[in-house]
Amino acid sequence: MAQRHLDPTDPTATATAAAGPPVPADAEALAGYLRAQATEFLRALRLHRESGTGAHGGNGSHGSHGSHGSHGGNGSHDAHGSRGARRSDRATPAAPPVDAARALRRAARRLSGTLHTFQPLLDGDWAESMRPELAWLSGTLAMEHAYASRLERLLQALHRLSGSSAFPAQQTAGRATAAVSATVPAAHPAPPERGSLTVGAAKAGALLDRQLTLARTRAHSTALQALGSSRFHAVADKVALLASEVPLRTTGPATSGTTATTTTTTTNAASPTDLRPLAAAAENRLTDAVAALPLVTAGSPYNAEALIHGLSPDPVAHPQDAPWHQVRLLLRLHRYALEVLAGEEAEDSGDVRLLAAGEALNRHRDAAEAAAAAAQAARTPRIAPATAYALGVLHADQRHEVEAARYAFQHSWRKEPIRLP
Repeated sequence: MAQRHLDPTDPTATATAAAGPPVPADAEALAGYLRAQATEFLRALRLHRESGTGAHGGNGSHGSHGSHGSHGGNGSHDAHGSRGARRSDRATPAAPPVDAARALRRAARRLSGTLHTFQPLLDGDWAESMRPELAWLSGTLAMEHAYASRLERLLQALHRLSGSSAFPAQQTAGRATAAVSATVPAAHPAPPERGSLTVGAAKAGALLDRQLTLARTRAHSTALQALGSSRFHAVADKVALLASEVPLRTTGPATSGTTATTTTTTTNAASPTDLRPLAAAAENRLTDAVAALPLVTAGSPYNAEALIHGLSPDPVAHPQDAPWHQVRLLLRLHRYALEVLAGEEAEDSGDVRLLAAGEALNRHRDAAEAAAAAAQAARTPRIAPATAYALGVLHADQRHEVEAARYAFQHSWRKEPIRLP
């Protein structure tokens, strides 16, 4: 029997041979991915219940979501557990609740993003009602962690810039203090302006600690209220149903007034539908957004335009940051679409270029939000000049971190795609 050999000069053939047999990319693959993420969502809720209350949004009010069957008839929730969580909202966070909250946000983000990308293949009304609820849940649970990470980042930056040994709120920074101390050169003489910065650095750190800790406490209370609300229980019930039944749209054209015949579930024989056009559309949106970015400016070591609005009294976000934040969201949607196409091999199908670009955009967002927090603290009335000066230096340092993240993104984006082995 004659054997057909691939032409080594054909890149398409080589890529096909390296990738192995094609993974089915139909509606059943989409349903399997949604069921898997819904199961991860329910598992995270059960981990919350087993771990007790934590400072990152875990409470005992989600025990009824631990299994699929518990939502079939009553969808009951432990309201007493949620009230107990509110009373202990200042408890010290433990590692398991933090991991459960992260897993919960991860599953909610992937469900919401997948519904956004592949909505034409799903029941329209169901997807339109489900997607914003998942985005609300993910955003609400992420706020407390974001404030904690922002405070840690700013305190570390103050420590690095001033060279001081400790701050009143340095214990909040925690585990990264020793690593940051190792990066401060001890043999170099301090510039003349460093003495002024050191004087105000402690007060600047204390001011940031007060403001961001208050914001974190409020975000914690908001997360606990959300997890005990009827809105969250409705979302959890829908996710529990999604774990066993995915409302897919039929391939035939829907006629007006026949809503009941326009959807089917994965228990029936749904006609195969190719997912690749919708995934390609998500990639095209990302490519167009990246093409609109000022990558030439991001490739320069210093972007003077980034500091033009640094002293503006308007506390709105920096005008240069919005397109980069949008690219970050589109990149996330593109990655989730690739996970759907990869199926069970999603964990091993990561593109190194996309991973590096995503990390750079995450650093960009963190630095931009940290700079905004420093600028907001500098607007506090009646602060000492040395404190305001320290916060100004801190703001400029974080804006330089923004520029470094943009440069890292454009450097990684222009590389050829590399698949993990």
